[in-house]
Amino acid sequence: MNTLAKFKKYTDKLDEVYQQAALTAVLDGDAELVQMGANAGEMVVPKISMDGLADYSRNGGYVDGDVTLNYETVNFNYDRGRVFTVDAMDNEETAGVAFGRLAGEFVRTKAAPEMDAFRFAAYASHEGIGKEVGEITSGDEALAALIEAQNVMDDAEVPVDQRYLFISSQLYNLILNLDTTKSKAVLESFQQVVKVPKSRFYTEVKLNNGSAEGETAGGFAMGENAKAINFMVIHKGALLQYPKHTVNKIIAPQENQTSDGWKFFYRAYGLADVYENKLAGIYLHCQA
Repeated sequence: MNTLAKFKKYTDKLDEVYQQAALTAVLDGDAELVQMGANAGEMVVPKISMDGLADYSRNGGYVDGDVTLNYETVNFNYDRGRVFTVDAMDNEETAGVAFGRLAGEFVRTKAAPEMDAFRFAAYASHEGIGKEVGEITSGDEALAALIEAQNVMDDAEVPVDQRYLFISSQLYNLILNLDTTKSKAVLESFQQVVKVPKSRFYTEVKLNNGSAEGETAGGFAMGENAKAINFMVIHKGALLQYPKHTVNKIIAPQENQTSDGWKFFYRAYGLADVYENKLAGIYLHCQA
């Protein structure tokens, strides 16, 4: 137990690495607002609807209105995992350091980019979100497109706070090079501006299953019908984004039936979706 406890201190750091590496981590929802469903892989989220104002009568008083609070069951749509082995070392501390580096690098370079790509594609594929298609070749065009996105969301009465701008590095630099009061004001109008590498920024991704021919390396790839994303404006409150990251188990070398090494199991599953009545909280600008 003491040996496993020492290894656990490295696995406990995985969520820290994720927070640093996953660009979409800032959009994670408050887990206290949801409940786990009756079945595995389900989550229950609260939904509220109510009537609007009615005329007040001095004789009859108030008109009765309906308010409904119910819970909707949604299914997790992301479930991925890997197992990897670190050979037994001369002492457990050395093995622990090796695993810590391996696990950190795995999350930073493999798990986090895939989660970002999956989420962007999931939100971009929703019917009913704000959307514009076209090429942007200059800073002025990029700035105009951002202003239009803000106008569309303002008209849809999307709250101004907690609007996050995810933008390709190329477009961000075009705007930054303008170096004007207007460009700075537009960028500062967002809760946060996040530059996204183009390798994670597509409207569709393919998740390799890790076992079929050509997919054994796992990971993800650009979808067959994918379009490159120029930028996305996302209101955090519009999302159902709830991650769950677990290292399910650690097997010591003496219990490993296949090799003389420590086996570490990493699994990530969660939900990336949009509230059906908050589609206006997503604005996509992608290339043709």
